[in-house]
Amino acid sequence: MTRTAFDHLLTEARHAHDHHPDLRAFCGFPDDLRATPATPFHVPAAEIMAGDHALSATGLTTFRDAFIAAGPDATWRETYKGSGLPDDFMDRFGCYCLVGKGGNWISTQMACYLVYMTAGLYYHWHQQPDEELYLVGAGEARCYRDGMGAETLGPGQTAFHKSDQPHAMQTLDKPVMAYVVWRNNLG
Repeated sequence: MTRTAFDHLLTEARHAHDHHPDLRAFCGFPDDLRATPATPFHVPAAEIMAGDHALSATGLTTFRDAFIAAGPDATWRETYKGSGLPDDFMDRFGCYCLVGKGGNWISTQMACYLVYMTAGLYYHWHQQPDEELYLVGAGEARCYRDGMGAETLGPGQTAFHKSDQPHAMQTLDKPVMAYVVWRNNLG
């Protein structure tokens, strides 16, 4: 496997951290990256994302395209396998790691992922001990956060989740691709 697509994606992620004000304020791009071996693994959503022409990305097309280009060599996660979620969700939800466990690099400073959901999909309420920032890279989604009203986010917009704050996401008539960054409690 060539790492060229991932090297380009890493450059685009660094650029996003340097230039997007919310992302820059959330955390700088890590300076302690260590390359790790990753074995490509696909889920049905990986194939759907590769051909999804509805992923509009005003202002973030290069970032979106870098995530799509790395998709064929990514280690797509089966985060909810065996959880009882319906097959329809499992087939239309996808996530892979860039920096963090299962990604192409490891850092003690942050972890980051790509999340892809087809149109018309509900990502159930969940939470994690890490603080989290979603940056919508393409498409659109309705974001829900415990204690706050729902909001619809498009390319370039963000949603911050405090440690252990329940949150959910839903796509309506458009798919979504989100860059998800975690800081703190990475263990």
